[in-house]
Amino acid sequence: MAKQLTSKSENYSQWYNDLVTKADLAENSAVRGSMVIKPYGYAIWEKMQRVLDDMFKETGHQNAYFPLFIPKSFFSKEASHVEGFAKECAVVTHYRLKNDESGKGVVVDPDAKLEEELIVRPTSETIIWDTYRKWIQSYRDLPLLINQWANVVRWEMRTRLFLRTAEFLWQEGHTAHATREEAVKEAETMLGVYADFAEKWMALPVLKGLKSPNERFAGAVETYCIEALMQDGKALQAGTSHFLGQNFAKAFDVQFLNKENKLEYVWATSWGVSTRLMGALIMSHSDDNGLVLPPKLAPIQVVIVPIYRKTEQLEAIREKAVEIMKSLKAKGISVKFDDRDTFKPGFKFAEWELKGVPVRFAIGPRDLENNTVEVARRDTLEKEVLQMENIAEKTEHLLESIQQNIYQKALDFREENTFKVDTWDEFKERIKKGGFVLAHWDGTPETEEKIKEETKATIRLIPMDGKKEAGKCIYSGKDSQQRVVFARAY
Repeated sequence: MAKQLTSKSENYSQWYNDLVTKADLAENSAVRGSMVIKPYGYAIWEKMQRVLDDMFKETGHQNAYFPLFIPKSFFSKEASHVEGFAKECAVVTHYRLKNDESGKGVVVDPDAKLEEELIVRPTSETIIWDTYRKWIQSYRDLPLLINQWANVVRWEMRTRLFLRTAEFLWQEGHTAHATREEAVKEAETMLGVYADFAEKWMALPVLKGLKSPNERFAGAVETYCIEALMQDGKALQAGTSHFLGQNFAKAFDVQFLNKENKLEYVWATSWGVSTRLMGALIMSHSDDNGLVLPPKLAPIQVVIVPIYRKTEQLEAIREKAVEIMKSLKAKGISVKFDDRDTFKPGFKFAEWELKGVPVRFAIGPRDLENNTVEVARRDTLEKEVLQMENIAEKTEHLLESIQQNIYQKALDFREENTFKVDTWDEFKERIKKGGFVLAHWDGTPETEEKIKEETKATIRLIPMDGKKEAGKCIYSGKDSQQRVVFARAY
């Protein structure tokens, strides 16, 4: 099955597309730029969703749901917000179809024009803040900590499965606070949640920082982000958290009576991650044999493949497999017994390797005699024979080892592909080869734009570690107090 994949070194983009489709994660739909997420791909997304949802609730957030359609006039209330999303909006203008009089199907009924057009949500700040005006009256109503799981539409011209599609799934948190300090703390806290999830569950090392003004979310005062490095040397923004100041509160007149009985505008945040995380998971760990999934997010953590010639051998292996599965499930390990008789073991090995199952057991008649099992790791492709005693505990430790190894491998790759440069020539040469490039920038949008125009590199983030280092901007030669992280990105 791996032979169906283009190799990463030959064509990384095609390798990615091949892998998404061949591993049964997703496929293109009849609607241009939209995707169908297949059951195996959706099972991974469900695990992500479940973990994140628990993390949100542990930090005091509740789930709600807001409308898919947003009145067009709402987007006029916050100027920078509408400017940021205007070119990506899908617009509903009519509410009815009718039969074509010529008998050629259906047409839009011209008499069914909406009084006001509706925007299919690209993000929900406007509809949510219009709602919050009714919910918030007093300081007793704050903080308001709401999240929603939803789909959004952004009319993309160039699309790629999971990474950039016209419609995608995500969660978006929207919170309201009594003070600026509370709102900033919330934005930073949620960035920390995203970073913990990326590193501890996705085995994906990330950098945390602030976006430059040019790269901020439309309508935000500050945008915080996590950035990861993919195996082709390009950066991927894996999550964002925004401090919105009082911009949306003022646009939608959301005020509260404070403890001194005076009216104030509330302070806001929003934050989100999307099915783009699926793309990050694939591109950061997988290889020419297929997916490499961190055990914590793998829909199937262990697959058992029987090796047999006769039916009675299969039944004896099945009996032992049921015993093993019971012990694994008691440890919370998901396991599948692949007893399909339409495929040979070699085909099954290749299929589960392609799908990234972390651990594979092979059991044959000789294993039953010796009370052993052949164990194959997906991350290293190494095999070993283990005694079946305490197999659940051994498997538990093995899965932990695989999770850590996958993370360490990705971290080592990032460290090996992070570079400091001090001159424009160095920068141009280095950025072509990929990786994170740490360089001085004079802080102006003009210089940032010139660098982007000439190299296709953007400032991925301004590090939040507080480390200052005086230097000269690589492009303008002006003073700089801190290096920022540049990269070419998805």
